[in-house]
Amino acid sequence: MNTQADTLVIETNAPIPTWFHIGGRADRLARPQTHEDLLRCLEMDPDLVVLGEGANLLVDDAGIDRLVVSLQTPGFRAAEFDPSGLVRAGAGVALPRLISDCVKRGLSGIETLAGIPATVGGATIMNAGGAFGEWAQCVRTVFATDRAGREHAFRRDLIDFGYRRSHLNHLIVTGVELALTPREAGECKAELTRCMAYKTDTQPLKDKSAGCVFKNPVLHATIEDVGEENQRVSAGMLIDRAGCKGLRVGGASVSTVHANFFVVEPDASAADVIALIAQVRERVMDAYGVVLDREIVVWERTA
Repeated sequence: MNTQADTLVIETNAPIPTWFHIGGRADRLARPQTHEDLLRCLEMDPDLVVLGEGANLLVDDAGIDRLVVSLQTPGFRAAEFDPSGLVRAGAGVALPRLISDCVKRGLSGIETLAGIPATVGGATIMNAGGAFGEWAQCVRTVFATDRAGREHAFRRDLIDFGYRRSHLNHLIVTGVELALTPREAGECKAELTRCMAYKTDTQPLKDKSAGCVFKNPVLHATIEDVGEENQRVSAGMLIDRAGCKGLRVGGASVSTVHANFFVVEPDASAADVIALIAQVRERVMDAYGVVLDREIVVWERTA
């Protein structure tokens, strides 16, 4: 069932596409076409949540009662490229597409993020990154709307980017301006190929998963054969050494390729994944005294 006001359509009992391919539905889902549509969404529910690619998202089996907003519409998917290296992209632009378009134009800087499934908005909120770099290193300006409907433009030096965080979660990112470096397109393509080859060799890309489940933790004390105090270490390594590879709850299991990836079978539920997260955290805590914080986002009902 849908209701409509001008260009804004509200879908009810709508499926939420995620890379896990499991979980509940949205009581309401909107796809704003314009900034005015987005403002109407905020009037309906100031606590709305924004859906990107769904690549690091798990939705509880009971679904979610907050308004879900997808900015993957033409009004938020435009991208402009300047030969000088300035790129402006809407929040709904798919990151892999943006990377490809920049590489073809010989604009270097984000090809090191190859293989990360996200939208520009999601990449900004979580400061997407991997072994070869992070999103923040190329950000010049972030455009956003606050929960009261006010528009903002934040320079990079005013944003507290860090490891898998931006401190912008209270805002709705609507677009980003990037500062890239002109380079030979062939060199950009070679770097893109190198980064993708690394991901293909080390991650279970063919399985249904949501990427890394946990953030890589910083050690509060030195652990022999693991790392020094204040060093950030691999969550996957800790999970592997705690004997969790292949650990299973229902239709969800810890990948045998990369221990920080949880993979699901068609009969899996969100509850299976949530229970598996709890078991893995407990085993790592018991083995090393390290608390693992989730990287994936879990949406649940508020009541």
